Amino acid sequence: MILKELRQRSVIMAVVVLVALSSCGDWFDTHPYDVYFDGETYINGKQMKTIEERFADKDTLRIAFISDTHGWYTDMKDEIAALNQRTDIDFVIHCGDLTDTGTAKEYVWARDILSQLHCPYVALIGNHDFLGTGDQTYQVMYGKMDFSFIASHVKFVCLNTNATEYDYMAAVPNFDFMEEETTANAERFSRSVLVMHAPPYSDQFNNNVCKAFRRYLDFFPGLMCCVYGHNHNDQVDDLYNDGLLFYAIDSASHRNYRIMTITPDNYEMEQVFY
Repeated sequence: MILKELRQRSVIMAVVVLVALSSCGDWFDTHPYDVYFDGETYINGKQMKTIEERFADKDTLRIAFISDTHGWYTDMKDEIAALNQRTDIDFVIHCGDLTDTGTAKEYVWARDILSQLHCPYVALIGNHDFLGTGDQTYQVMYGKMDFSFIASHVKFVCLNTNATEYDYMAAVPNFDFMEEETTANAERFSRSVLVMHAPPYSDQFNNNVCKAFRRYLDFFPGLMCCVYGHNHNDQVDDLYNDGLLFYAIDSASHRNYRIMTITPDNYEMEQVFY
């Protein structure tokens, strides 16, 4: 009799546990650094295709540069709202640090805010985006960490320059990629813009190769300027004292961005506060 009662109680307890588990889906979640999330993936590839098709022969191109939105999601939302109030922006380039600690949830938060843009956008990877398995999440959500696209006969070359995240053991910046990009699709572009997260001589850049990096830049046809994030400021520097300007893109917390207007003969850079 006692054995029979124990068996009945065991069955009842098993049923209770199963019911509890089936009704409490929010009790369990994936590890924050699991590369698992719902929604859109490989965003950059699709967005670059749209940009190239839409602006192949546009006479005047206008690009908004934003950066370092990590941790300031309210400011980021305001920034996207401010950009959407304009009707003259062709596309947006985010210069990296989408997340603060590289978790999948942070990536999703940033992606869902950026998806509200009324124009196409691409996003680079920043040093914060590498934390944990963040670089893997970036590659699933956005794609390759070095990439390029062409709009209005201008090639935009977007580089991963976060060498510290590899403990300087990887080819970052990737000179092979840069060399290939100087001639790939050469018939389609006559000018270039280099975009990166961490600039030369910063804490994330491999400063042992700063001079070599500058030498590779000389091979890009009609290089107009370089654009970067990371430093949370709005400086304009001639880093190599040779006339090539490097434009810093401020963090979202300081509530400003830059607009680059490219005409057939020149370009202008404007800082906009919101």
